[in-house]
Amino acid sequence: MLLALSLTHASAGFDVLERATAAVAGLSRRELVESTLARDEVSGAVVVSTCNRLEAYLDVPAEHADEAATHIVRALAQRSGLPDLGHGVRARTDGDAVHHLFAVASGLDSLVLGESEITGQVSRAYDEARRLGATTPALDQVFQRAIRTSREGRSHAPAQPDASVVHLALDLAASRIADWRATRVLLVGTGAHARTAVRALGERGARRVAVWSGTGRAEAFALRHGLTPAAGALADAVAEADLVLTCTSRTALGLCDVTAHRLLVIDLGLPRNVDPAVGELPGVELLDLATIARHADVPGLGGGVERDGEELANVRDAVVRYVADVDAAPAVVALRRHVEELLESELVRARRRAHDEHEAARTEAALRHLVGVLLHTPSIRARELAADGELGAFAAGVEAVFGLGAVRDGDGARPAEGDGEHGGTSEGEEQARG
Repeated sequence: MLLALSLTHASAGFDVLERATAAVAGLSRRELVESTLARDEVSGAVVVSTCNRLEAYLDVPAEHADEAATHIVRALAQRSGLPDLGHGVRARTDGDAVHHLFAVASGLDSLVLGESEITGQVSRAYDEARRLGATTPALDQVFQRAIRTSREGRSHAPAQPDASVVHLALDLAASRIADWRATRVLLVGTGAHARTAVRALGERGARRVAVWSGTGRAEAFALRHGLTPAAGALADAVAEADLVLTCTSRTALGLCDVTAHRLLVIDLGLPRNVDPAVGELPGVELLDLATIARHADVPGLGGGVERDGEELANVRDAVVRYVADVDAAPAVVALRRHVEELLESELVRARRRAHDEHEAARTEAALRHLVGVLLHTPSIRARELAADGELGAFAAGVEAVFGLGAVRDGDGARPAEGDGEHGGTSEGEEQARG
């Protein structure tokens, strides 16, 4: 079954999430995935870590799901020194896990509703897991469909202002900024948040933007985005700024880096990039993720994105279609296998009767096309009946007509082997056949 373990700002609060995130911050993505796969009962894993969530999506046998979840949560609790961590972890299985992943990928479970960055973050986490050989056909199929659903939803949605933690943070900062064009901005970090910040600052008219990086990437980043690289010590760069926006994977700003002058600091890191004591310095105001989260639902903030439930309905419909496809897969595969076995037997006879290779090839092409046409409608009907909760009628019909016992996989959270887009028969290949 598909098992999703989620630790988010909503389920556990930022303090707990920060300590858990800090506990794994020193691990590479490979180490994080491999540690999740350490249990024999876990066949595959994708780990998604963002500024407001730490999640593991696992492919596990149903009978070992509780055992796997307990072990993973206990290991994280021990590593983070949080014995009660389990109270903040939400476990979801099968259909609930699928719906959650689709909602996450579409930005409907984010700190800022409808955020645009999360699809890329989910996609990168999945791509890395695939590269490490940590996925299974079941994980391949559900992640590919979730990512595609999110992208299709955005491409068909009416144009709206961008929604992200960065945009919301800058909206909150706007009341403290008299003139964006004159404001000296320092970006600390060169990752995805920094790229979003460059665009968002440009939209607001900011022109005096410098970038500093502890990894030596500032100069290349500045060149790509038309910014000024800040050389030397961080404290020197901060001293020249009116607004500092930190978005790195490490602690960046301490008391020793801030001199006494009027300064607004936005900390988008988790774990925190900025020592909270910085916010207590005279003339310094600090906006961190916890502060930003309290304003996430304020009308007019976060890019002005208003949601009326249409996006959630789209996700719900996509989940229904996905689960129906998975439910129907064993019956459809059984029917296709039976018909294709009959086809291969007939092709052997057709080749023997053919006068030459050209005739044999034409006959084979015609028969394969006919089989594809004949199987297309039953395949569609199987999915439609599955979506309506009537897959049993299709299975009974297949058994009555062809003598096949098409066994279904319970509540259908797992596709048949080889039905993922990167493992065996892909959706595109299936559609081509039909």
